[in-house]
Amino acid sequence: MKTKLVLLYGGKSAEHEVSLQTALSVINALDLNKFEALPVYITNDGEWVQGPEITHKLEFADQLRFSAEDKFQLAEKVEEVSTGFGISPAEVTENHENTVVFPLLHGPNGEDGTVQGLLEVLNVPYVGNGVLASAAAMDKIVMKKVFADAGIPQLPAVAVRAIDWRNYRDEMVADMETALEYPMFVKPANLGSSVGIGKAENRDGLYAAMDEAFLYDRRVVVEQGVVAREIELAVLGNDMPVCSVPGEILPKGSKAVFYDYKAKYQDNDTTLVIPAEVSEEVENKLKEYAVQAFLGLDASGLVRADFFVTDKNEIYLNEVNTMPGFTPVSMYPLLWQASGLPYDKLIEQLVELGLERYEAKSHLKYRLED
Repeated sequence: MKTKLVLLYGGKSAEHEVSLQTALSVINALDLNKFEALPVYITNDGEWVQGPEITHKLEFADQLRFSAEDKFQLAEKVEEVSTGFGISPAEVTENHENTVVFPLLHGPNGEDGTVQGLLEVLNVPYVGNGVLASAAAMDKIVMKKVFADAGIPQLPAVAVRAIDWRNYRDEMVADMETALEYPMFVKPANLGSSVGIGKAENRDGLYAAMDEAFLYDRRVVVEQGVVAREIELAVLGNDMPVCSVPGEILPKGSKAVFYDYKAKYQDNDTTLVIPAEVSEEVENKLKEYAVQAFLGLDASGLVRADFFVTDKNEIYLNEVNTMPGFTPVSMYPLLWQASGLPYDKLIEQLVELGLERYEAKSHLKYRLED
């Protein structure tokens, strides 16, 4: 019997388009002899629209945009068209025997624990991290507190609320300049894919970066800049996670001041070096911290851990991502490919891990015996 794989993608997030690319990549890598692929598109307005079962490879991500009113082509032949239809989330899992949900959602309203909580309430197996890990890792301020408690080294940072920025911006800047040195990196607390991130080289740049970041979130984190290499590891598993080889992000030219959204998804202005050239001692330490971060969040399925490594081999954990970029040319799958696990098998293993976690939780007691 095929496993029915419900693919959730799109979503109410600035990372909507990234999610569509992820969904396209996963769908085209699926072994359709093993999986019944059922697409569920979440529009920018939050409407859930179910498309027809996917029975062949797709050419464009736009083929995965459905509407309850409009027709969209989901076939190789022009004359074959299909219509999506609006559904409630509960309908996705009405008959969930042999069903697994794969949330391919990036950013708020998908990667932050909201959808995971819904799937928990609906009592359906799903791929990837649960509510706690998703929510804590999505919020950079909370995440830093978890890692500090675990004793993982991080760069100094200052958290700022929008209300404080509106009322006391000059005082807040003075506090930042006391606690940190330029350059500083300004990040919305709850976005990924480097959306809304700015680099401030001076006070004017700091004001501008803060204003930009607050367009995307009501809380912002300001971090100390550092001259360092950007090294990433992929973590896979549940209670006994394992790490991939490390990879490094290198800018191709001088256009990108850091690995921002444009460099990641539009300019192709970076090079990924896999495996990264680091000493055995540094690699072992990176893996130790990556696993500590995974376990500290009570993560499951997948995590990408991003580090800074200085020329003195000082290591700082920058952040982790609980739903990292997941196209075949994204860092997370490439790290596993270099570690001997190809993209299609990685997807299958993640589905197995989701089922494993669901099975383990199904044995917990939810009521007291009389």
